[in-house]
Amino acid sequence: MPTSSIPVITIDGPTASGKGTVAQRVAQHLGFHYLDSGALYRLTALSALRSGTALNDEHALAKLAGALPCTFVGEKILLANENVTEAIRAEEVGNTASKIAMLPTLRQALYGLQLRFRMAPGLVADGRDMGTVIFPHAPLKVFLTASVAARAQRRYKQLIGKGFSANMEDLLKDLTERDARDANRSIAPLKPAEGAYLLDTSDMTADQAVEQVLAWYASVKKLA
Repeated sequence: MPTSSIPVITIDGPTASGKGTVAQRVAQHLGFHYLDSGALYRLTALSALRSGTALNDEHALAKLAGALPCTFVGEKILLANENVTEAIRAEEVGNTASKIAMLPTLRQALYGLQLRFRMAPGLVADGRDMGTVIFPHAPLKVFLTASVAARAQRRYKQLIGKGFSANMEDLLKDLTERDARDANRSIAPLKPAEGAYLLDTSDMTADQAVEQVLAWYASVKKLA
């Protein structure tokens, strides 16, 4: 099967909108591969923080990203065989990832890596520019969002549940700042892709969101 004919579902959206959970469940339901593109930026951020790489050294960061010894095994994310699934979810890592994601050279270094995740029988890719930049011709593109308050509440519960400390006021501030950075960066700003279906999950459960995405995909398949 030529790569261009392998179906792709892109699910883009801001931090803590629930896109990762929805994308994983949709992929599992369809038997598709799953790409958490944000994890690649978080892995680069974690590597930079650990190695002391300057966050304004664009070329050093791109070199780091291009040689990431990372693998995805089920729901586990490994960095040089170390399970860093939880480590990359720390707020410091997330904020660092948001900042370095604005660097064009770094984004280019990760571009080809992301394309290689497109494998039969299909792919569900979540991130911020999956539908606008990486897979612009995907048959189904979804832009999933939620209010800042709803996202802060979800992130708070997520962090507390995993044993991290969290402060609601700080989370609201961080999310607002991260949204602004993602939406206003000059390279691949966060926005709905052309032809994307918009899904506001502020008052939806994850199951309801998954059902909606699967219904849209079924409709798209009928039209193909």
